[in-house]
Amino acid sequence: MIEGIWAALFIFMLAGFTGYEVISRVPVILHTPLMSGSNFIHGIVLVGAMVALGQADTMSGKILGFVAVFLGALNAAGGYVVTERMLEMFENKKKGGA
Repeated sequence: MIEGIWAALFIFMLAGFTGYEVISRVPVILHTPLMSGSNFIHGIVLVGAMVALGQADTMSGKILGFVAVFLGALNAAGGYVVTERMLEMFENKKKGGA
């Protein structure tokens, strides 16, 4: 049991460091298009969190599942807000009252 917790913690830390290294090497101008293009990943994470919440047996598992669903939903909604703002930058703006 303890070995599984250490393995999961190691994988989580490794994923965090890898994600940080990958994102830190992306030019600033590409951050918004890359994040808006990855909105489908946020949706997959949200579905996975809902499945985990649905299969939780203990109260701590249900609380952790609820937090995961809540944060996943915020992440997905934020991605769509960023996409909307990015697309507004490319709209043609008409001059005058016409």
